Amino acid sequence: MGEGGVPIIDLHEFPGQYEKLRRACVEWGCFRIVNHSISSTLMADMKMVVGSLLDLPFDVKNRNTDVIAGSGYMAPSKVNPLYEALGLYDIGSSQAVETFCAQLDASPYQREVIEMYAKAIHGAAMDIARKLAESMGLNGNLFESWISQFRINKYSFTPETIGSSGVQIHTDSGFLTILQDDENVGGLEVMDPSGVYIAVDPSPGTLLVNLGDIATVITEFLHLAWSNGRLRNVKHRVQCKESSVRISIASFLVGLSRRSGGSAGAGGLRTPTSLRLFHL
Repeated sequence: MGEGGVPIIDLHEFPGQYEKLRRACVEWGCFRIVNHSISSTLMADMKMVVGSLLDLPFDVKNRNTDVIAGSGYMAPSKVNPLYEALGLYDIGSSQAVETFCAQLDASPYQREVIEMYAKAIHGAAMDIARKLAESMGLNGNLFESWISQFRINKYSFTPETIGSSGVQIHTDSGFLTILQDDENVGGLEVMDPSGVYIAVDPSPGTLLVNLGDIATVITEFLHLAWSNGRLRNVKHRVQCKESSVRISIASFLVGLSRRSGGSAGAGGLRTPTSLRLFHL
């Protein structure tokens, strides 16, 4: 187990980790992965790049328009006044990545980092989804055509907001979320199997994976009966615990398929037209 009991999955230890991965998904709905394929240098470079993009003037950030509802720039609001985010609809599409960079006038260096990170994190999402499917006795290629979406989040915490909610309690709507959390500023909390919220403290160089709403229904869609229970969509929230800026990078495997025009996932699984692609 990891901090606060969140399971840790070592990607170098497969196939020996299949049962541990299955239990983590059924009991917790989240886990931390170590020994993944994304270098610490690329992770650090990406955080610097997205931090600079989030510091752009509002009129520039506002060019990051929705492809589907909630996939573009999200400004601070009455509901979430400390939060803003930029979004990229399909990180596996070079055209979508290019559009995102053009909207924000990204420099050649920023484009290079974003392209490298998008390719790497989409590959990680496919690898994790494949291992999860195999842990359940399913075809590991089940999710190969699914789209990964991307959201970079900024929380502007002040001394006056300590103790308040950065983002309210929610579950994600996709199949799974991969989070590169802020390595210095905590605040993320997940509900453990007993229903208690626990802090998920920063752990540099690792990635956190959450299961979303699609994970809870895909078992029914595929007509599977698992004796050990259904996959869990973990409830989570972000709390302001210190006066600081918190930046996180989240990628969502959402269940939309390019093969079917973006309306269905593996085997025709249909997904909502409006996805809750935030917040972590």
